[in-house]
Amino acid sequence: MKTTNELKKHKVLIANRGEIAIRIMEACCKLGLKFVALFTAPDQHSEHCVMAQKLGGDESLYRVSSYLDANEIFAVADHAKATAIHPGYGFFAEDYRFARRVAQRERKLIFIGPSWQVIRELGDKINTKRLARKLGVPTVPGSDKPVTDDLEAENIAKSLFDFQKEQGVGNPVILVKASAGGGGMGIEEVTDLDKFRSVLRRIKNYSKRQFRDESVLIEQRIFDFNHLEVQVLADRTGMSPVHFGTRNCSVQSLGRQKRIEVAPGFDPTSTRYAFDAQKVLEDITEYSLRMAKEAGYDNIGTWEWIVSPTGQPFLMEVNTRIQVENGVSARIASIKGQKGVDLIAEQIRVGLGAALGYAQEDICLEGVGIEYRIIAEDPDNKFIPWVGRITSFDWPDFPWLTMHTQVPRDREYEIPTDFDPNLALAIVWGQTLEEARIRGKEFLHALTLCGENASGEALKSNISFLERKSDTVLVF
Repeated sequence: MKTTNELKKHKVLIANRGEIAIRIMEACCKLGLKFVALFTAPDQHSEHCVMAQKLGGDESLYRVSSYLDANEIFAVADHAKATAIHPGYGFFAEDYRFARRVAQRERKLIFIGPSWQVIRELGDKINTKRLARKLGVPTVPGSDKPVTDDLEAENIAKSLFDFQKEQGVGNPVILVKASAGGGGMGIEEVTDLDKFRSVLRRIKNYSKRQFRDESVLIEQRIFDFNHLEVQVLADRTGMSPVHFGTRNCSVQSLGRQKRIEVAPGFDPTSTRYAFDAQKVLEDITEYSLRMAKEAGYDNIGTWEWIVSPTGQPFLMEVNTRIQVENGVSARIASIKGQKGVDLIAEQIRVGLGAALGYAQEDICLEGVGIEYRIIAEDPDNKFIPWVGRITSFDWPDFPWLTMHTQVPRDREYEIPTDFDPNLALAIVWGQTLEEARIRGKEFLHALTLCGENASGEALKSNISFLERKSDTVLVF
């Protein structure tokens, strides 16, 4: 395994934008690594462009036509003499073909993420379900192999509807999912077998367009569940993965997009549950590590779980990348007594070949973290994105607050229409859940966020929605 000094010869190309690009730059600086960043025309006023030049100099920023043009990204990597590529999240982060190309091209680079083989195996929900069932890890009832045949899909759907009726479910529902999808995308509910064919056709077409794979997964819909995650990290040996606890991501938009994440995933010390919440947290972390060891998982990743109202956990999927909400897990963690864990820096370090250097017993989790996703949208109107100009964005620098944003505090900012209108991630820490809630609401009240669209109408955001939901996080 490589030493810290050996890592410093590397130069990381950051193949992403916005706040995650800034966080990767900062992590590179902590590790003493050079970096090169990208931007497109709509992002020219993003703070990630300012930070790239501030931290890395004028030669650290390259304009590209698209963040999704692999050839252009490789051209920049070669010109800048980069030795590694960090995909951030989204874009190429879970594309095993891209990761394979990074590793196998004539001028080889290091893909900072799991190996392409791991991404291929665990990035597919069906392969993941097969592995889970082999290891005795509970999964949602439904198909466990790629389904492309319409008649087979319909038979599975019928059996799941019948099963739910036998269990006394009054209004059974099934989910049709793109096998290669993730992040709540490519999923539709079906309540009637007669409507199944049209939904199936729509999801298959979507999956083929987005992921070049039209296979689907058909599952029973679990109602009134909590959405929990386990944060896992391993080095390139894949032998001794560790976890950084759990997160609860149950506060979501209508489209199943996360809005608030809380670490840890339940709080049995202050909240009453109808089941042994501590045992559920222990079970899902043990299950996640069991699968990571079997798969030879070799970087950072997240095991996503559904927990039923009776405390039954079901594995949903594995996200083979750094996630938006990694910071809230890092906020409650320390390694060998050292607080201020940076999971992105840890990901880069082990991704470049360094040994993990610690075991599970060296990781301590303390307090409660709440992460708010601040977004220009209208929660009262189906979370429709708001488009316009931010005229004022600022907040008090509380000692218990961490902010990640590409929106400038010192000048106006036009929200690019090419991307989701995510403005910032705010991470609040408290010694207890109640203290974290109080501080979270204090921050949201103190936040200044103003703007207007082309018609002069005031900015719409999800701040009030986040305030309302703060009172009930971790309540089940």
